[in-house]
Amino acid sequence: MGNRGKTSPTGFTDSELLRRISRSGAGGANYKQLTRELGLGGGRERRLLLEQLAKMTVRGALEKPDRDHWAIPAAHRSEKEQATGRLDVHRDGFGFVRVEGKRTASDSDIFIPPDAMHGAMQGDQVLVSLDPPKADGRRSGRVLRILTRRNPTVVGIFHSAHGGHAAQQRRTGDAHAPWQRLQGNYVTPLDERMMQPILIPPGAEIPQARPDTTPHRVLGDEAHARDHDWKELDGLAVDVEITDWPTPSRPARGRVIEVLGHQDDFGVDVEIVIRKHHLPHTFPDDVLAEARALRPADEKTRTQRRDFRALPIVTIDGETARDFDDAVLAEEHADGTWTLQVHIADVAHYVTPGSALDREGRFRGTSVYFPDRAIPMLPSELSTDLCSLRPGEDRLVLSCVMHLDAGGALLDYELCEGVIRSARRMTYTQVAAILDNDEATRAEFSDLVPKFESMYTLARVLNTKRAKRGSIDFDLPEPVIQFDPEGNMRAVVRSQRNWAHRLIEEFMLAANECVAGHLEQLVPSIYRIHEKPEAKRVMEFEEVAAGFGYTLGVGNLPVRKFEMKSERRQFQQRGGRGPKPRGHEVVEEIDIKPQMYQRLAAKLAGKPEERILSYLMLRSLKQARYSDVNEGHFALAAASYTHFTSPIRRYPDLIIHRILKAVLAEGAPATGSDLQHRRLRIGQIAPPVGETELALIAQESSQSERRADDAERELIDWKKMKFMQDRVGDEFRGLILSVTKYGLFVELEDIFIEGLVPITSLTGDYFVFRENTRQIVGERSGRRYAIGDHVEVILDRVDRVQRRMQFALVEDTGRIAAKETGEPARRPKKAASKKSKKTRLRDKKKKHRAK
Repeated sequence: MGNRGKTSPTGFTDSELLRRISRSGAGGANYKQLTRELGLGGGRERRLLLEQLAKMTVRGALEKPDRDHWAIPAAHRSEKEQATGRLDVHRDGFGFVRVEGKRTASDSDIFIPPDAMHGAMQGDQVLVSLDPPKADGRRSGRVLRILTRRNPTVVGIFHSAHGGHAAQQRRTGDAHAPWQRLQGNYVTPLDERMMQPILIPPGAEIPQARPDTTPHRVLGDEAHARDHDWKELDGLAVDVEITDWPTPSRPARGRVIEVLGHQDDFGVDVEIVIRKHHLPHTFPDDVLAEARALRPADEKTRTQRRDFRALPIVTIDGETARDFDDAVLAEEHADGTWTLQVHIADVAHYVTPGSALDREGRFRGTSVYFPDRAIPMLPSELSTDLCSLRPGEDRLVLSCVMHLDAGGALLDYELCEGVIRSARRMTYTQVAAILDNDEATRAEFSDLVPKFESMYTLARVLNTKRAKRGSIDFDLPEPVIQFDPEGNMRAVVRSQRNWAHRLIEEFMLAANECVAGHLEQLVPSIYRIHEKPEAKRVMEFEEVAAGFGYTLGVGNLPVRKFEMKSERRQFQQRGGRGPKPRGHEVVEEIDIKPQMYQRLAAKLAGKPEERILSYLMLRSLKQARYSDVNEGHFALAAASYTHFTSPIRRYPDLIIHRILKAVLAEGAPATGSDLQHRRLRIGQIAPPVGETELALIAQESSQSERRADDAERELIDWKKMKFMQDRVGDEFRGLILSVTKYGLFVELEDIFIEGLVPITSLTGDYFVFRENTRQIVGERSGRRYAIGDHVEVILDRVDRVQRRMQFALVEDTGRIAAKETGEPARRPKKAASKKSKKTRLRDKKKKHRAK
């Protein structure tokens, strides 16, 4: 047992040391902290302490995670003191770990200080030790161990030891910057969250693979050079494989595996984003071979299915779409009821479990769509040929045929394997023109005009039904990059969403909900869930909305008040003297319903503040995700929902098809009436996919979706930067979307682009951010900048690394704060001629910050 109860030469028992170290949290205590807390002065006492700690470490009573840190061994700690999760690093050096299995931000985000990273990088899966929770429940900790490295490769800009970039930075840059200490070639990552450069040792500068061995790329001319000189790589974008991971005392090392070219060369931005987000973009040979060996279904297979080929079924997609995975038909009956047919490409007929195609589809998880190209989930042999519902060609489908009443409620349905022959390949533009009574378009498609009018009527019925139950319908525009015939960017505009888009959305929503409800009663499945928003985010939105005179109607937010035991104990020890214990407040669970969002969205329709508050409402909601446990879909106000309608481009949809086909093959009910009659429940049919496997697929698919969304968003940002880089110095009119301690986020009115006006750039006063009102206010003048204000800005600079445009204010042009009443904007008050000492000090600080 050692000397737990016996006093050591330092005067402290092992038990006392263990108690002190355990109070420091799972991260342990360092040497300086212990000597300070123990009051050790002389060198002898400190040496004896080190000896005592060393003996305890050898005995297993302590562990040493770092050179001068000691901690309680993991085996002796409770599970609550450790957690695993994904590390997200902030550009300022600190990070947050999202704990696995947690659902709310309050109990899942662990703050990691810069000195507690221990060599972990952005996206790594890490094991962290937790410090005791703070008063508001937030946790902090330190990285104990890196479980999985997320960045085997990193994209960045190459700097040769004597090249222009590195030499200029060493002459003019910050002497304390990480690259100042490097000797030799290095790469600076094109990711603001990866602050440390990567050292490229001699001999690791030139890629071993020839560029012509990787044909699935669009490259700059520099990347095709036969014999690279490493000096000529200076300033080019490269992909680097990390060979030695960073430690707290030295940077990472790596070797160049690809030269991508100059950032501004055509197509290089796409290549950078693909590699930065580690998107699988080349199909392995066995996957391509398997896809090329597939053949269309024979007539015997087609005759065994429900035949829909004689019906006027059509596809409706965008002009540039090549994969058509859904086709529809709507018919109204004399009694006012409807039949809605939704036919989805039967990808599962060709992609079987365990095949190379299945493995690759699961690995990719989803297709990724960029403005000028796409990375498909499946090879083109399937996505644009065998599985694409091309007009005039027989195609296998899984069909959802719904019988609806006059109000759109589901009366009965049938799910079956079918075969169709699409009558027409329609575009959203053509259908919109038909619905808008364009004579030429209606004449061109005269035989189908009645069908589209029926679809339009039914879509409105379904939309009204969803609105009644509280389904939220945010009609927020997305940025669209327009190109000229030569492929150059012409404009960044807002996407247009008309009833041609809406009718397809309504039909797909109805089919997804129908299939989810059917499978839920039979076998384990995958669901698309959307959880209730967190109380904290709802409270933050309510504070902003109140400034515009709106509310969700949640009433008084339930708040739990408490005092920290430690503060109360200290107050009692002082005999009731001194400061009283601080009161802390935590917002508890609130009774929030989707109808509240839906009603407010309806009130905002057409109002000047609609863009602002709809954007903030959307940000207050959680992100939807895939799950093997059905928790409902908050935004759709749906009790059960899944993704069934896009198996060509989403792996969860393919799994749903696989489950449904297996259920049908076992003779399970295929209609709603049969299901009700037989009253089958989970357990009566052997599950086609096990629950453990479903949970893993749901988690992987959610991660793939986030990765694709991040990549698509980043490339749009790159395109915006490139489009605006020649407009530095131009003036624009904009709208303030958000106010933070960093400054004002402004969206330009004529161009769908955002940028930041830094608070440090505001002149004529000393401006501060007031969190309670979410405004930036001038302390002397009282001048205020708030969400919804209209401002004139100048494009000051374009920051490619942080993907951010920086604006400077020209003048305040009257704001929504004036409530559109015609009142003149408040002018700054005239400053006093004689400044106070306090004011002079503030001015000095401001000048110093400006430098």
